[in-house]
Amino acid sequence: MKRLHAAGAVLLAKLSLGALALNDIWFGGQTVNPWLLEEGASGSSAGPGAATAAALVGFSIGSETGGSIVSPSMRCGVTGLRPTYGRVPRTGAMTLCWSLDKLGPMTRTVEDALLVLQAISGPDPGDLSSVPSRLDFDSTAGIKGLRVGYFPAWMGQAPSTEVDRAALATLPKLGLVPVEVSLPNWPYNSLNLILFAEGAAAFEELTLSHGIDQLKVQTPDAWPNLFRQARFLSAVDFVQADRFRRKVAEEMARLFSQVDLLLVPSLRDEMLTISNNTGHPSLTLRAGFVQVSQARSDWAPIRKIRCQSFLPHAACRTVSP
Repeated sequence: MKRLHAAGAVLLAKLSLGALALNDIWFGGQTVNPWLLEEGASGSSAGPGAATAAALVGFSIGSETGGSIVSPSMRCGVTGLRPTYGRVPRTGAMTLCWSLDKLGPMTRTVEDALLVLQAISGPDPGDLSSVPSRLDFDSTAGIKGLRVGYFPAWMGQAPSTEVDRAALATLPKLGLVPVEVSLPNWPYNSLNLILFAEGAAAFEELTLSHGIDQLKVQTPDAWPNLFRQARFLSAVDFVQADRFRRKVAEEMARLFSQVDLLLVPSLRDEMLTISNNTGHPSLTLRAGFVQVSQARSDWAPIRKIRCQSFLPHAACRTVSP
């Protein structure tokens, strides 16, 4: 906040997050999508996504560990920039997972996101993981010839939509070069053991004191039960997951030797897990609109919509650091 204030920004509000940085449900209720009030804004950066989409703020700051900027940006149709791990210091922010947590801007345009990122980047003694970095952005630079990787199978499966496929079809018209890419068929969801173990450690006191019993969401895949279960993970499990993380990082380095960026459906689980664990940046931006007939929700009971609605849909680009 000190850097934003020094750059001339004015703090208007502290916005809602899902409880302990998960989904859009918090102690006071649920943060809703301003485009469709019957559904949640998704999360955990629910408040920043909703407030930015509703033009209540010029921009906001979100946090991401495993999709918390990407998901509300997709749901609310805003631009979300999850920066490279270490580019933006997390000084003063709540810790969920030391080796995955990231802070980044949520805006209405890509240009705004870069302006905010420029202001908040750089090392800070309060976060030893933050590193020096430079940011070169030229909105007039040509994009012709850039190699855009995509996964053919992913583009034909949910959560991919016609908006994602239309974005892929548009690439050659812009002078970009689509390149088919692939990743090994590995159990990428096993990387989540690192998140579960670090999160359980960060909130150990809250767990042992039964404070997590007060959280509204107590489903099997919500933090309270994940923190409880993580206490039964062995040190061997954690070390093996960390070794696998290194292999995945090497595989991503191979991938980015072939392409300049990736075009991926926003909520593709594999890439969300992979890129958060490898620390790659991700840009989510509105690419079109989708028609929905019932409210989308992370966990809350799904409420039926009386009429069909067209909502913004964002596509996710993962780029090399």
